[in-house]
Amino acid sequence: MAEIPHIAVIADAARPYDRQIIRGITQYIKQFANWSLYVEEDPLQRLPDLRAWRGQGIIANFDDRKVAVAVRGVSLPTVGFGGGYGWYDPQSRIPYFATDNVAIAQLAADHLIDLGFRSLAFYGYPRTRVNRWSEERAEAFRDRALEAGCRCSIHTGRYETARRWSNLQNSLAAWLRTLPTPLGLMACNDVRARHVLEACRTIGAKVPDDVAVVGVDNDEMVCELADPPLTSVEQGTERIGYHAAKVLDQMLRGEIPAQQRYVIAPMGIIPRRSTDTLAVADPDVARAMQFVRDHACLGIRISDVAKTVGSSRSSIERRFKLAVGRTVHAEIDRIRFERARQLVANTDLPLKQITLMAGFKYTSYMTRLFCQRLGLPPARYRKSCRH
Repeated sequence: MAEIPHIAVIADAARPYDRQIIRGITQYIKQFANWSLYVEEDPLQRLPDLRAWRGQGIIANFDDRKVAVAVRGVSLPTVGFGGGYGWYDPQSRIPYFATDNVAIAQLAADHLIDLGFRSLAFYGYPRTRVNRWSEERAEAFRDRALEAGCRCSIHTGRYETARRWSNLQNSLAAWLRTLPTPLGLMACNDVRARHVLEACRTIGAKVPDDVAVVGVDNDEMVCELADPPLTSVEQGTERIGYHAAKVLDQMLRGEIPAQQRYVIAPMGIIPRRSTDTLAVADPDVARAMQFVRDHACLGIRISDVAKTVGSSRSSIERRFKLAVGRTVHAEIDRIRFERARQLVANTDLPLKQITLMAGFKYTSYMTRLFCQRLGLPPARYRKSCRH
């Protein structure tokens, strides 16, 4: 009988990012591998000397300098992961998995812009060697905002952790007071988003009517316990763990990884009450947006929207474009496409059925939208979403 491989997963199980990666590793093992995992909540204190450890492989978070030092020089198949920076050394030729920070920020920006916000803001961390991912998200968020004709403010503050809670909150509240409302705000992660919710309460800003807030990580404990519950970007961390385990499995079989650096796309926005609003001053346009959101997949036309708000088609088209930045038809297509994308990614329904459920007339038109917006036809996109 073949010996069961012993694999060390060196990660901080107290962090939601690492926990979700461990969950993805576990999913792969259940399907394809028979491994014995070594996972400790405090691996640096409890993990034995890796050079004496009789294991067969390592999956490690290179955002921690001590982890990187411990792993360096160990002649075992190793796969790394992290925020894209930290202490990973490309010269080591260790396969490395990172999240797509640009795509994460663009998802959050598009979500807020789609709700009608024209004033946007980003709250991140002060720059360190590890936190460059926060800066990358800030830059991509700002670029997307400016591209859409929105104003954008970025704030990091002086404090990286909540140990100086009063100082952190005072700085954050002072910044928020300078910004126009209604405001759409992205925080670099769910922890930072919770700081924003507390600061909004301090200054009397209503969430989501005055400030709509989006986080990143989709840490369900943080998001559901937040007041109001927090909208968040699911950044695909379980997929990172799954594919990191897959690459390590290939290495254990003597295969050479197809590439050295892997960037995993986010899964999407998980909407909750912190962004459940429409930031549109024109009441007819707000009614039109709500009608489109509720009925876009039921085959409505622009004439139905105009009739609902009691306006002429030309008038509502002009006012809608002025307030939202796109046409009524484009908004209907956007809602339908997102519905179709979710169905393609999360079900095995035939494309013809998805076409009808999303409100499209023709599968060929839906396919063209997939190619334009995602760079993939529906069938290939579905395959890319599956493990």
